[in-house]
Amino acid sequence: MYDKNWAYVDPNTVPQIKVCPPGPRSREIHSRAARYMKGYSSQVQLFPVVFQSGRGCTLTDVDGNVYIDFSSGIYVTGLGHCHPKVTEAVQKAAGELMNCHDFTTPIKMRLLEKLASISMGEGRKKLNGMQLYDSGTTAVEAGLRVMRAATGKFEFISFHRDFHGKTMGAVALARLDASQGLRAPGFYLVPRAYCYRCEFHQTYPECDLLCAEYIRTVIKEETSGRVAGIVLEPVQGWAGSIVPPDGWIQKIRAICDELGILLMADEVLTCMARTGKMFAMEHWNTVPDVMTLGKGFGNGFPVTAMLVSEEHKEAIEKISASTSYGGNPMACAAALASIEVIEEENLCERSAHLGKLLLGRMKEMESRYTIIGETRGLGCLLGIELVKDKATKEPFEQAGRLVYQKAFRKGLAWIPAGHILRMSPPLIMEDDLALKAMDIIEESIYEAEKELGYA
Repeated sequence: MYDKNWAYVDPNTVPQIKVCPPGPRSREIHSRAARYMKGYSSQVQLFPVVFQSGRGCTLTDVDGNVYIDFSSGIYVTGLGHCHPKVTEAVQKAAGELMNCHDFTTPIKMRLLEKLASISMGEGRKKLNGMQLYDSGTTAVEAGLRVMRAATGKFEFISFHRDFHGKTMGAVALARLDASQGLRAPGFYLVPRAYCYRCEFHQTYPECDLLCAEYIRTVIKEETSGRVAGIVLEPVQGWAGSIVPPDGWIQKIRAICDELGILLMADEVLTCMARTGKMFAMEHWNTVPDVMTLGKGFGNGFPVTAMLVSEEHKEAIEKISASTSYGGNPMACAAALASIEVIEEENLCERSAHLGKLLLGRMKEMESRYTIIGETRGLGCLLGIELVKDKATKEPFEQAGRLVYQKAFRKGLAWIPAGHILRMSPPLIMEDDLALKAMDIIEESIYEAEKELGYA
């Protein structure tokens, strides 16, 4: 049994900034890699530090600087870096068998049974049809094909600002830019319940969730009426930790049931206690027909899953669902160990506690700083939206970049998204360390306001 205090770090000892980051070794190594690697994320482009190692809730770069990790590898390492149980499980699996295509292995059998024991639904709605993959976008693509196979229909509806991956079908579910050409046929987008920036200029709850009702108009006026599925993120990640109002997801479920449409919840980002529940859909007591898992599923090891209800799971047989790497023994070992850690360490409860603690602090900041338009989140999935004016809500991307870089230089590794600052601390983080991270963010916002002429 591993030491439960393996990840503890004295908040008085971190961050440790020895040289102003990105330091000379980071700059040299990154510049060499960048000769060949293209398409870096905005995280890296704005702050090209080179990390050497990680332990628990901290990261160390090649120049010896130690950072508080407020990103979890962009929602991935919720159990902390190099959790002893997960590390041991992967090492053991790698020493026994690395891959055997989609043949059953004992560790795969144990993972499937564990997933079935914790998955949502009952009876015919139980999510107990499964396939394993190595990336979130692959799981999403499989979900789309399953819904087509199960219904005999071929169109899909998704939502503004949702993100589902980077392959053709997944990209068609989200925003496009000119470089990507036309959206794939049969994909339609509708407004999302984003109350801070309602596209219908309504106010919740007086709006009676008009945005959900508008789906009926799109089906009638834009589709051929052969909609296989509605796809959603329960809580938006890339768009800035946007939590829908109560009733929105339930209403979409009701529309799907009424019209014979399947509902797919893309929980690649929100699963495994990230929002304070094992699966985010539990917050609304709503069971989808298809659900995808990823990111925190293997605590950093590339493993994802597609889950399908008992009612429709035989459709998986129709789509040539297996992959070369999906469900390999190392991946299954990482996923099984991660689920066990979440249960053993009560990390759903821990995530919910941290979320309340940090969101309370963020709401205080929102009331004090001119450039903070809205703070929001659920569990350890949090966001701060920066604006030029609280009345007009004009996005303030310059401030977003500035605050992100200032905090990173002070030793906070986290996530930018234009004018939105995203936070996803490891679920195991101690209160004192989490609040120290918020101190760094607040100090950076204060400095940015002064520099931008707002204070």
